[in-house]
Amino acid sequence: RMPVTVTAADRRHRASAAFSLSFLSLVFSITSFSSSYWCEGTRKVAKPFCKGQSKGDHCISFNSPDANNSNAVQYIWETGDDKFVDRKFHAGIWYSCEEIIHEGDNCSDLFGFILILFPGVLWLSIVAELLYIILLLMGAILMSVEMCYYSTVIDGLKINAFSAVVTVLAGLLGMVAHMMYTTVFQMTVNLGPEDWRPHTWDYGWSYCLAWASFACCMAAAVTTINKYTKTILEFKHKRKKLERSLKIKYTFPDH
Repeated sequence: RMPVTVTAADRRHRASAAFSLSFLSLVFSITSFSSSYWCEGTRKVAKPFCKGQSKGDHCISFNSPDANNSNAVQYIWETGDDKFVDRKFHAGIWYSCEEIIHEGDNCSDLFGFILILFPGVLWLSIVAELLYIILLLMGAILMSVEMCYYSTVIDGLKINAFSAVVTVLAGLLGMVAHMMYTTVFQMTVNLGPEDWRPHTWDYGWSYCLAWASFACCMAAAVTTINKYTKTILEFKHKRKKLERSLKIKYTFPDH
């Protein structure tokens, strides 16, 4: 069997790689969590009434010979799909934004689509995302302490083991949070009322960034566990080698 040897430089390189992946995962998760581009698409909403001299395809105009007279009978000819307009939106976990013609984006505090049907699941997803970020931060701090801790290898190994457990838990929480959001959004699209549910949609860059954060988190966990395992194997190899040398030393006078 080939001996397992892990030098101090190799341990430092692995610790640096794990910390870099964990820090990158933390940056990705915070960026995606605070953005509103998890999902993008269009909604079919009723056209507002035209105001003043404004006319066009984005509002309902009155067809009357005397539109300024309040006593005159006003006629509206839009029917069926002509009464609706496709409005773009982009939504995140915290809030959603909707395009308003000539006014820009109008953002609400929370994702209104999901709150109507699945408020509990949405809040569970938010709590899981927050715990995911907190555990990622704890793992990054532990890895930085391990990199700067020069007392004994045993103490560093303990910190390494704890950071590996924290990072794995963070990855599991992140996966559950992302899957909960995906499931509840698709259920909202399929079961929501016709007048406010999205008609065309796709995942945005924030959603991809969230899963990239999960991938970096799991890569950091694998790197940390691999470093821990190799260090343990090195200790076992040195211990067996020491036991064999002591056995030879103390049995040689008998011969």
